[in-house]
Amino acid sequence: MSRELQQTISPVDGSVCAEFELASAGDIDAALDRAVHAQRAWKATPIDERGAICRRAVDLMVVRADQLATELTWQMGRPVVHSPLEIRRGFAERATYMIGIATGALADVVLDPKAGFRRFIRREPLGVVLVLAPWNYPYLASVNAVIPALVAGNTVILKVSQQTPRVAERYAEAFKEAGLPEGVFQHLQAGHDDVARMIGDSRVNFVSFTGSVEGGCAVQRAAAQQFIATNLELGGKDPAYVRPDAPLEATIENLVDGAFFNAGQSCCAVERIYVHRDVYDRFVDGFVALTRQYRLGNPLDPETTLGPMVRSSAAAFVRAQITEAIGQGARGLIDPREFPADREGTPYLAPQVLVDVDHRMRVMTEETFGPVVGIMPVNDDEEATTSMNDSRYALTASIWTTDVDAAIRIGDSVETGTWFLNRCDYLDPALAWTGVKDSGRGCSLSRLGYDALTRPKSFHLRTSL
Repeated sequence: MSRELQQTISPVDGSVCAEFELASAGDIDAALDRAVHAQRAWKATPIDERGAICRRAVDLMVVRADQLATELTWQMGRPVVHSPLEIRRGFAERATYMIGIATGALADVVLDPKAGFRRFIRREPLGVVLVLAPWNYPYLASVNAVIPALVAGNTVILKVSQQTPRVAERYAEAFKEAGLPEGVFQHLQAGHDDVARMIGDSRVNFVSFTGSVEGGCAVQRAAAQQFIATNLELGGKDPAYVRPDAPLEATIENLVDGAFFNAGQSCCAVERIYVHRDVYDRFVDGFVALTRQYRLGNPLDPETTLGPMVRSSAAAFVRAQITEAIGQGARGLIDPREFPADREGTPYLAPQVLVDVDHRMRVMTEETFGPVVGIMPVNDDEEATTSMNDSRYALTASIWTTDVDAAIRIGDSVETGTWFLNRCDYLDPALAWTGVKDSGRGCSLSRLGYDALTRPKSFHLRTSL
């Protein structure tokens, strides 16, 4: 019996841009069995060969970046002038780096010689890795786990958001063409209850999840049914601090981009900015002037620099935060009428800059995930640090200054997973990607990322009796 088709509604124009079926219980059971069976042979495949297959798949996806990007724009609304960058830059950079360091990162740890013994620690793959990827950066968020998990000798089952189902299909096509053995990479769509059952199934050995705090809690509850680890990248309310010695022009340019790129729909988007009073007025004036240069409109138009949010309900949530903050005394410095495409009841939302804000307002404390930022004046480093730490989220934070020593000193006091100086909203794959507080747990990327995808096995060998 055929199952009912699920549909993905495009934020571009409300049309159906994809259709798919949810996996049945039988489909899921078969996929898990295939993954377990395939992992035995894949684990025995030399690491160089595993890496070469993954590299071929990545190269194929990069070659097709324009096609994948247009498809992605239809699914989630990012301007087509920006979408190829997710694949050509971030996706390719992270995959290439993690493949390149694999041999060293996964090498045996050989202990100092001891007479009559040979001792070493071997990193063994965990088995089957379930990757749950979001819609906002589906290639970037998934590649953090998919490629290193495969290179480490695990098999992977990928479930992407129902907003971006084509992403998983494109992975599968590239892996097949690259020569990946059957069953080593699989993808499926499933409802929340079925995903929870998968997480609790003994055939799943690790879960990588990117999404909301509520989703992360659900993953943790499901994972508690067995002894497996999880990597959770959750929400953010990422702050920036502008010191009086900051290079203002470059600082403004980068922070406007950090706040509004992808319509602010990024876990590490800049959502609140603290500016030293000595430069506050100049910073705000420059920030507003640059924000007004955005063009909101159809993301398939190459002139558009700000596309719609992913759905009308998401835009309504952001509008509600703005309205609430203004009702509590905040001032919006952008008139939405300056952006004719802004329409109530649609995903198209003008960017907004709020001043006279404080931490009584949700827009300064709760994740917004949209094109709005609040800017507050502060008197000194201590006040800025206190304000940055006044949040249940802690994914990234940035400081803007010419004083590197001060940046390091202040960074030691800021609760965050990544501390930036004079940049924001970027992942260096050589550094651990991690969050604290409600922004998550665990680690991906860097050499440390491989530790999460393997288990240590000690070899204690007496070579003479």
